[in-house]
Amino acid sequence: MNIRKAELNDLSEIVALLANDPLGRLRENFEKPLPKYYVKAFEVIEKDPHQFLMVLENVDSSILGTFQLSFIQYLTYRGGIRCQIEAVRIHQDHRGRGLGKYMFDWVIEFAKEKGAHVVQLTSDKNRTEALEFYKQLGFMASHEGMKLHL
Repeated sequence: MNIRKAELNDLSEIVALLANDPLGRLRENFEKPLPKYYVKAFEVIEKDPHQFLMVLENVDSSILGTFQLSFIQYLTYRGGIRCQIEAVRIHQDHRGRGLGKYMFDWVIEFAKEKGAHVVQLTSDKNRTEALEFYKQLGFMASHEGMKLHL
């Protein structure tokens, strides 16, 4: 297995992973060809040195999972850096095999290399299995998050 930066030719498989659950089906638009807004978003992410859209690939180069990291510079914590992880997905045929832990072990080491003092994430409250998984990895629900969709 290998974790690497996503390339444009991975985008269709990444969007398919994002759309392949009950919540993702409501907010993603996986069709072929992909809508141009996904390509535009990929290009913005690719150009930003603080953003990392990553894929987990199998030895045969098939994509097993994906996640996105954002490194956020803060004034708090003495000018600390936070690593925000989003859009974590494992292909449905490969869940329960330790791939998520493998990805998070990689994320934590990468975040340390980038000087981050914390790795944080959000997850929809309806994703009970994911929330339990994050707790098993040592993540704590230390804050109450709020969103305002525009």
